[in-house]
Amino acid sequence: MIREQFTIFGRKYRMGSYILLIRVSRPFELVFGRFQQGKLFTIPEGDYLYIGSALGGVNKGAPLARRLLRHASRSCTNAPHAIRAAMMTLFQTDDFMEPSAIEPSGKKLRWHIDYLLEHREAEIDHIIIIRSPLRVECKLSELLETLPETSLIAPRLGAQDSRNSTHLLRLNNRQKIFDLLNTSIPDIQELTSTPAP
Repeated sequence: MIREQFTIFGRKYRMGSYILLIRVSRPFELVFGRFQQGKLFTIPEGDYLYIGSALGGVNKGAPLARRLLRHASRSCTNAPHAIRAAMMTLFQTDDFMEPSAIEPSGKKLRWHIDYLLEHREAEIDHIIIIRSPLRVECKLSELLETLPETSLIAPRLGAQDSRNSTHLLRLNNRQKIFDLLNTSIPDIQELTSTPAP
């Protein structure tokens, strides 16, 4: 069951990039922090994806596991995403981290994606994990944001540290995107030759 919730590329690294597949069960309104001066967005029911990375340094512990567990948590006493328990099992059995590497801590809303994932109507239900020190986040964004199977909620949404890409997208055809990523990620990794510092 656990493996059905994750697609993993690469093995040895504890850093990398990832794509969260998110299902929104019913529409709601949302402000993404200070994005577009606090504009209110309507988030329709449907599928979404978020592209992120947690590269850290070579000797920085478990940045990828820490980041993904953070995404699967909610602030205060709000219930975490259902996938979080499976993540803990996967990460402890597949050399993503030492068993004691993750300490529970209070989550503060910081990134655009935090505001979406805070809502119980938005659930992470699959994660594509790319275990690699290479920077592939922007290449993935370039590939995905121009496809007819995706649409923008707003330009640059989810990409606070990038000027030219959008990392939070709505999906019109989840299966087609999933199939495309399974064939494209190995090529993107091969073409990307600049490891993270």
